[in-house]
Amino acid sequence: MAKEIEAAPSVQLSSIAVSETHGENSPYFAGWKAYDENPYNEASNPSGVIQMGLAENQVSFDLLEEYLETHPEASFRGRGATGFRENALFQDYHGLPTFRKAMASFMEEIRGGRAKFDPRRVVLTAGATAANELLTFVLADRGTAWLVPTPYYPGFDRDLRWRTGVNIVPINCDSSNNFQITTPALEAAYELAESMNIRVSGVLITNPSNPLGVTISRSVLEDILDFITRKNIHLVSDEIYSGSVFSSSEFVSVAEVLEAREYKGSERVHIVYSLSKDLGLPGFRVGTIYSYNDEVVTTARRMSSFTLISSQTQHLLACMLSDKKFTKNYIEVNRTRLRKRYERIIEGLRSAGIECLKGNAGLFCWMNLSPLLEKPTKEGELDLWRTMVHELKLNISPGSSCHCSEPGWFRVCFANMSEHTLEVALERIHKYMEQRRT
Repeated sequence: MAKEIEAAPSVQLSSIAVSETHGENSPYFAGWKAYDENPYNEASNPSGVIQMGLAENQVSFDLLEEYLETHPEASFRGRGATGFRENALFQDYHGLPTFRKAMASFMEEIRGGRAKFDPRRVVLTAGATAANELLTFVLADRGTAWLVPTPYYPGFDRDLRWRTGVNIVPINCDSSNNFQITTPALEAAYELAESMNIRVSGVLITNPSNPLGVTISRSVLEDILDFITRKNIHLVSDEIYSGSVFSSSEFVSVAEVLEAREYKGSERVHIVYSLSKDLGLPGFRVGTIYSYNDEVVTTARRMSSFTLISSQTQHLLACMLSDKKFTKNYIEVNRTRLRKRYERIIEGLRSAGIECLKGNAGLFCWMNLSPLLEKPTKEGELDLWRTMVHELKLNISPGSSCHCSEPGWFRVCFANMSEHTLEVALERIHKYMEQRRT
């Protein structure tokens, strides 16, 4: 029989361990918990909670499975003991050269060849979460700030702040111009930080935007680059949805803008990418940092030893991404499927009397439920969110968890489920809207 441990005075933990800046008390994560406790299943739990708060791409997973079935050489099993030995023994922290080359090439391909990437500048990390935190450690000191346009991905409260001690100062964007970033908003955020005696280290954007599901225009990117040049601060462009744009021509990478500027001021610019969204492989934990600053590349590579990607994962993906026939087909088919899925959810919501921000990218839509609020406040929004989660059994993310300044907006994911499950979700919304009208 195991000996019981006697109660003892609590032992002090680190300030990071007891800090609340991890952000996991947010409704964003509470909705996930509600789903985990009662997950929808078509056969065994048809009245369960449908997960619409997870930005995961499952619409093209069959293409990945088909590739692996027909290309056994991508795994060490297909190459026998020799392949196992090559992957199991120590590998350089820089990552496999074949994978860094394949990743750089894939990043060019999903941008329509309009931007070039040097494999020597690719730093590998265990996902975009690690990439954003690592860049924060490299570029920002504790107590300084990132300027981040709102609404923004709720996980940034954890990724950028928790362990680094860096602040987030919002760049307030609103529906009056479809939440576009403006120079006055950038200046206002910078001045707000200064008024609090907080030094600004840089601007961090997501392009395409999470949670808005829209791309940032070339002219706005030009404005942002001009702004960081004037202030002599950094820009991190998180482009993890760049391959999930419904039409390639609609996406402009900051890399493309820098190339047109002949890379003037490029030492301030850093790009984050990942295979979690475009390729639908969040479990593989594959992220990259691409920097035009030699010192940042060197330092980030040293720090990446804490967030390495397994050699087996790198080998498999190097094979897959080097197969241009596969990548060309995957990109085209995936874009078509995402566009159709987006059009279906927009059509279904509109027929229920619900409008969304016009989107062109991502795995979600930005839904406007402000007309349904009992009170036009954050509290009113959270009351409606609780109704959605506990009565309709739909986990959607309230705009307040994304720091949206206007109550009533919600992020709704549509690519992490089957078409049938999406139809069930839309049917629940329709019934709810009909009940409200009676």
